[in-house]
Amino acid sequence: MASPRLRYGRCSRTGNVYSLTTTTHGREPFFSDAGNVAVLVDALRFVERSGISHSLAWVVMPDHLHWLMELQKGTLAQCMALLKSRSSRQLNRISGRKGPLWQHGYHDHAVRTDESLHDKAMYILGNPVRAGLAGGLGDYPHAWCRWPL
Repeated sequence: MASPRLRYGRCSRTGNVYSLTTTTHGREPFFSDAGNVAVLVDALRFVERSGISHSLAWVVMPDHLHWLMELQKGTLAQCMALLKSRSSRQLNRISGRKGPLWQHGYHDHAVRTDESLHDKAMYILGNPVRAGLAGGLGDYPHAWCRWPL
C-alpha cells in the first residue's frame, strides 16, 4: 500500500505537466497480457477525451504505468481516480476477476518549466530498456510518445 505521505505537498494546477507513476495491486503483472494493456490504453484515451488530460508520453510496464501528461481540468487525484476506476472496472468485467487492480496512491512529479518535456518523455520510454524488456527505444510495443524517437 502506498504511503499517505505521498499526498503531502501535492498540488494540482491545470496547465502544468506531470510525470505520474502508478503500480498494480501487489505488483501483479496484469499488463504482461497485451489485451489488458489495450484496456488500460483505452482508459488513458478516455481520460484525455474527457478533457481532463493531454498525454505527452506513456509506457505500460507489466506491473505499473508511467504517464507524462498535462492536466487540463480538475485535480491529479480526480484524473487518477478516473483512470484507475475505468481500467479496473473494464478489466474485472472482461476477465471475470474481482478485487483491486491498482495500489492506492501514485507518485507524481510536477515538471519544472526548465525541464525538457522531450527529455522527460525519452526517460519514460527508456523504462522498458532499463528493465531488460526491450533492446532500445521504440522496440517496446506498449509505449507511446507525441514526439518521434
